[in-house]
Amino acid sequence: MKRIRRILHASDFSPASRPAFRKAVDIAGSARARLLIVHAVAPIVPPLMGEGVYVAPAAWNAMQREARQASQHQIDKLVKEARKAGVAVEGLAVDGAPADQIVRLARSRRADMLVIGTHGRTGFSRLFLGSVAARGVATARCPVITVRSVR
Repeated sequence: MKRIRRILHASDFSPASRPAFRKAVDIAGSARARLLIVHAVAPIVPPLMGEGVYVAPAAWNAMQREARQASQHQIDKLVKEARKAGVAVEGLAVDGAPADQIVRLARSRRADMLVIGTHGRTGFSRLFLGSVAARGVATARCPVITVRSVR
């Protein structure tokens, strides 16, 4: 089996991602691998406000910037926690569609493993909300460990 040197953990900061974070830290610690914690900041889509409503581009840009800063703050907390566990870690917030950005980063950073949490949605909620974990499993070139949240 190939030695695991780089692990990418994708987090959406939800309670469902906590067990996956713990699993990624455990594996990284055991394998003495480097951990990259990633959060993809989805583009802010204007709400359906009706005809004739205009929001200045500067306002949308400010909202996106604030979302990215808040995400980076959350990542910094996870990085600190992983460092306390003795893991070499880096945190990164990126802009774009989460599933696409996570898989792209796993490839570009040559991750040996992707660890991602899953909400365990089924039926209509999965159909409408999608599944970042499922898309990661389907498109990542490296092995993917999905960790289901405990409800």
